[in-house]
Amino acid sequence: MTRKEQIRQVAQNMFREKGYAATSMRELAEAVGIEAASLYNHIKSKEEILQDICFGLANDFFSALDTVKDAEVPADVKLTQAINVHIKVITTNLDAAGVFLTEWRFLSEPHLSNFKNMRNRYEREFQRIVLEGIRQGIFKPTDVKLYCLSLFSAMNWIYQWYKPNGELSPNELGERFSLMLLDGLRV
Repeated sequence: MTRKEQIRQVAQNMFREKGYAATSMRELAEAVGIEAASLYNHIKSKEEILQDICFGLANDFFSALDTVKDAEVPADVKLTQAINVHIKVITTNLDAAGVFLTEWRFLSEPHLSNFKNMRNRYEREFQRIVLEGIRQGIFKPTDVKLYCLSLFSAMNWIYQWYKPNGELSPNELGERFSLMLLDGLRV
C-alpha cells in the first residue's frame, strides 16, 4: 500500500467516525504516523482526499451497475441484481460508503455539482429499471421516484449497521433486501 493509499484509508475511517469538518490535518498526520507538513508531499489538501473517496466510490457504484443495467433479463431480475451490486459496493468498504453518503456536502464547487449530477444519473438508472418493469407488466404502476428514494434510503443505511463478520454475507443481504423491497412492487 502506498503512503497516499494509507492516508486515504486512515482519512476514510476518521471522516466516517468524526466527520470531515471535525478531522484536522494534524490529527490525520498523527494517525498515519507522519508529520503534518509531510502529508502535503502526498496530497494537496484534505478536500482532495474527500474528492478521491466520493468520486472513487461513485465510480465503483457505476461500474457495478454497468454489469447489470443492460442485461437481457426481466426487470425484477435486473432490479434484484442492481440491489445486490449496490449493497456489495457499500459492504466492501464501509468507511468509504459512510463518507460518500454523509460527507459529500463538504465538497466545494464545481465538485459538489458534479457529484450531485453523478448521484442523480445513478438514481435515474434505477428508476429506468422500475419503469421497464412497469412496462413489462411485472411491477405495479407506482411513483417511481418515491419508490427509488425509499429503496436507496433502505440500502444506503447499511453502512451504519452491517458487520462484515456477521451472519449475512453481502450476497445474502442483497437477496433478503430484494425479497423485501420488491414484494410491494410486483403485480
